[in-house]
Amino acid sequence: MIANTAPPEKIAVMAHPSIPEALDVAQAVGEMIQALGGSATVGSLYDESLRATVQARAYDLIIALGGDGTMLRAGHLCAPVDMPLLGINIGTFGFLVELKRENWHEYIPRLLAGDFRYEERMMLSACCVRAGEKNAPFDVINDVVVARGQYVRPIKVEALLNGAHIASYVADGLIAATPTGSTAYALAAGGPILPPEIRNILLMPVAPHLSVDRAVVLSEGSTVTIRVFTSHEAVVSVDGQPPVQLSSGDHVEVTAHEKSLRMVRFQDPNYFYRNLTAYMEHNPLISIKTNDRS
Repeated sequence: MIANTAPPEKIAVMAHPSIPEALDVAQAVGEMIQALGGSATVGSLYDESLRATVQARAYDLIIALGGDGTMLRAGHLCAPVDMPLLGINIGTFGFLVELKRENWHEYIPRLLAGDFRYEERMMLSACCVRAGEKNAPFDVINDVVVARGQYVRPIKVEALLNGAHIASYVADGLIAATPTGSTAYALAAGGPILPPEIRNILLMPVAPHLSVDRAVVLSEGSTVTIRVFTSHEAVVSVDGQPPVQLSSGDHVEVTAHEKSLRMVRFQDPNYFYRNLTAYMEHNPLISIKTNDRS
């Protein structure tokens, strides 16, 4: 956690175009910013022209409207250029999102007055080595998943810590997650929840068979290598993006990224635990499924 030093002057308000009402709410957010004396550009998260201006550091802050998926996409855009991110939840789930559709009006004046703090979220850098050739690294906010492909058969995965073997798994896959990602796929796989301010990598097997079935939290600064052995298809996926195929013997090197995702927070540092309890007890996805059955 770091204190804010200056309010943002130029803001990009970016909405997920596939989420109903997101663009309308984004327009209202932009109008309020302008009315309060700020500068706002409103558009789609997938507008290539707007994305190019963000990457050129033309703004001080991004406001993303959507759910957690939108926050991941916006985070991949702004983190490499050290641009802070504020989320307004127009989607279904919102572990990462600070504001709600019902209350954002209350916080825009505080944003423009500099009355907020920054929260630094650890990122990972993941590099695939396929057939001995190292590919360009991926920026990771949530997780790196090495898993079986379309065949419903487990794969063998070896994990090395700083070059030394630590465990082998026969499983559907192995997740290397950030603390942010500990509330995503790793949580669904039965892993622990890590506080967002720490800088540790979480290793979590998926459906292990006669293998280590517990999560391992690696010390800060560790590098983990995940090597796959299989006679059928295996893949690696970063933050739920389209998978990249792996062959037997290929591996993925995962380490802490030099960059962090800087997020705007108005709540006190204990917000994470309060929100977590609320989400676990009142999962909106469960409500939707219940309503669909009625």
